[in-house]
Amino acid sequence: MSIIISLQHNIKLHPLLSHTSYVWKNLRLLSSYMKYAEHKPLEKIRNIGISAHIDSGKTTLTERILYYTGRIEKMHEVKGKDNVGATMDSMELERQRGITIQSAATYTLWKDYNINIIDTPGHVDFTIEVERALRVLDGAILVLCAVGGVQSQSITVDRQMKRYKVPCLAFINKLDRMGANHLRILEQLQGKLKHNAAFVQLPIGLESDNKGIIDLISQKALYFEGNFGEIVREDDIPANMRTEAQDRRQELIEKLSNVDEKLGDMYLNEAKVLETDIKDAIRRSCIKRTFTPVFLGTALKNRGVQPLLDGVLDYLPNPGEVENYALQEDNNGTTKVLLNSERSNNFPFVGLAFKLEAGKFGQLTYFRCYQGTLRKGEFLYNSRTKKKVRVQKLVRLHANQMEDVTEIYAGDIFALFGIDCASGDTFISNTNLNLSMESIYVPEPVVSMSIQVKDTKNREVFAKGISRFTKEDPTFRYAYDADNKESLVSGMGELHLEIYAQRLEREYNCPIILGKPKVSFRETLRTPFKFDYLHKKQSGGAGQFARVIGIVEPLPPERNTEVVFADETVGTNVPKQFIPGVERGFRFMCEKGLLSGHKLAGIKFRLIDGMHHCVDSSEFAFFLAAQGAMRDAFMNGFWQLLEPIMLVEVTVPLEYQGTVTAQLTKRRGLINDTDASEGWVVLTAEVPLNNMFGYIGELRSTTQGKGEYTMEYARYTPCLPEVEEQVIREYRIANNIVCEAQKSKN
Repeated sequence: MSIIISLQHNIKLHPLLSHTSYVWKNLRLLSSYMKYAEHKPLEKIRNIGISAHIDSGKTTLTERILYYTGRIEKMHEVKGKDNVGATMDSMELERQRGITIQSAATYTLWKDYNINIIDTPGHVDFTIEVERALRVLDGAILVLCAVGGVQSQSITVDRQMKRYKVPCLAFINKLDRMGANHLRILEQLQGKLKHNAAFVQLPIGLESDNKGIIDLISQKALYFEGNFGEIVREDDIPANMRTEAQDRRQELIEKLSNVDEKLGDMYLNEAKVLETDIKDAIRRSCIKRTFTPVFLGTALKNRGVQPLLDGVLDYLPNPGEVENYALQEDNNGTTKVLLNSERSNNFPFVGLAFKLEAGKFGQLTYFRCYQGTLRKGEFLYNSRTKKKVRVQKLVRLHANQMEDVTEIYAGDIFALFGIDCASGDTFISNTNLNLSMESIYVPEPVVSMSIQVKDTKNREVFAKGISRFTKEDPTFRYAYDADNKESLVSGMGELHLEIYAQRLEREYNCPIILGKPKVSFRETLRTPFKFDYLHKKQSGGAGQFARVIGIVEPLPPERNTEVVFADETVGTNVPKQFIPGVERGFRFMCEKGLLSGHKLAGIKFRLIDGMHHCVDSSEFAFFLAAQGAMRDAFMNGFWQLLEPIMLVEVTVPLEYQGTVTAQLTKRRGLINDTDASEGWVVLTAEVPLNNMFGYIGELRSTTQGKGEYTMEYARYTPCLPEVEEQVIREYRIANNIVCEAQKSKN
């Protein structure tokens, strides 16, 4: 057992100290905890995230990790009877709803290793929290429910891990639940997620018979005893499981030998494979993302957490084993620069601001240090704005608690106060470096709703709250629709917008009214449109002259969310200094289409030729010419609407399969997959978002409250003619109403 002293407010005996055999063994580690922020070797650091589908047990697992490492004195449940809630769910709304809304960071110590942990939400509505957490982490734990298995958000999280090349361990949780089946989950991990995965553990019994786990590498049975599973007792493998354990160990070695050259040679030469050989092979292949070790347990029943922590130390990389690059701009263009993760001040500081949060002391900015050191009182430069800022308060985070530190090193996750920046900004200690880290991928919002304040007296605090939330969350947008004379908020789903509405009321005492959700349609061309537009204006003195010639064409279906500008001019008919004006004019017109007022997407503006005047031409003239060319395309081109299609996953008892299939078909859903097991069925379908509003009420009423569903954005696809006509008609009616109102005023 590792650290058993908690240092929350004052030093108290941790419950684990009730076992006297631990007392003297662990008291000597107290000083290590108190000096957590001191200089630590790079190999003694792990930065990990815990990600999964909804209700897979991420926060419960994090709570157990904090307890066993001595970070907290008492475990609380996500929906606990004591009304305290889990440590990492510090927001009142999180504790009431029993869900994680914001990612939370903490740090702890296990076997003299520093572990920085970020617990992330499971709902797809808060996917940006997972996105920016994985951007700055070196490894992750993918938690899978032993009953639900690989679900829609599991696939999304796995895709995000691949995007940032984050190595991961898989942890099959909830072995104690009725219907738990670890073998089926392994098949899904290999089939749905395409992981080269194998068990490193086996369960001793399932459901209510679960008693412990078998470690296939050490060939020992592990039992978790004591009031809180804090005593890990090793024993021999039960006689009735020895054959299965031997077969699974052989399967593990075979899977590893396929991806690890060193172990492969030993396997082919029939050399004896030792425990250390297997562990080294898992570490090498896990870091390369060619193998995923699968751990087992039940966090709620306090089984399997300590071996998982050992797996984090043994198999996930330290910051020095991950290559991190920054982009450096110079006269020759942009080049990639490999950052040095040495924990010293031999290299200039480079850090990435990955999350913003409004705290009681002002804006709190979460950082990951990639290179160099940072001390309290030093100055930093924002590589985007070139502004200089002073580090006044340097803290480490434990959920909503902060602990002051004087310095941090490469590989650390920390936070600063009073730094004016945006999420994804790079900070450096030397302006001559001109470095910037690759930013964070931000998905586009898919749902819009009208929003208005109940009491006009609250307009000022409403503006303050909206300003804060849009700055903290890049997927939450606020805009004013001049055509419909209403304010709109956009986000990743109905739950996303509902949460922010409740936060406005709770945190700012500003009750608001949310209107009917509006879907973010897109407009695109059906066929290419050639343009030749001349903008000419003379009113005394210098005039305006610009001519643009080219083609606006649709992009392939797989790129129908993009807007592309291409300069294909040859010669000096359109001078290069005027090209940005053409691009700005084109992108300005893409903000609002003619059919329905939605943004344009899936089009490419090819500027092929043009003409300029030596006196009357300017960038502004070409800006207006590009707008004129797009207006011609609006009036004379053939346009169509695109609608967002959602990947919907519905879980219901088997007897309701026919009813739910009919419901989805009625909503123009296309059933992709059906997976039935243990009396339940999971239906996967693609359904237009426009047809999904109000579905949760219908689903619950027809399944006696037993059904649940999740959905995430899949792609944009052309609307059906009747849907397109309806959207266009509604937009035109709304515009006519506005015009008549304006006429009456005049």
